[in-house]
Amino acid sequence: MFDIAFTELIIIAVVALLVIGPEKLPKVARTLGSLVGRMQRYVTTVKQDIERELQMDELRKLQQDVQQGTQTVKNEVENTIHSGLTEARQLTEDLAGQVKTVEVPDAKPEKTPDDQP
Repeated sequence: MFDIAFTELIIIAVVALLVIGPEKLPKVARTLGSLVGRMQRYVTTVKQDIERELQMDELRKLQQDVQQGTQTVKNEVENTIHSGLTEARQLTEDLAGQVKTVEVPDAKPEKTPDDQP
């Protein structure tokens, strides 16, 4: 966390002993240790929150990708169905047109010259 060498720590401890005094030094050290512990827990909590948000962001991106893929497949299926229905309608119309062109024979046969009395 901090780039402090061992000799620098010794100098800080000696200065603290001279400034604070030997009676208050243990209490100050406990308070300082408690504050450092709180700070470490706070930093850990912030890191966890950031990691959670990053995971949520990744999940959102994954969800969007899946939705886009699903939409693409849906569009392809709809286009295939639409083209199939269009072909079926065209075939039906063609068949109906061919049926209309076939002449239906009359119920009465036409008179031929041989049938005259």
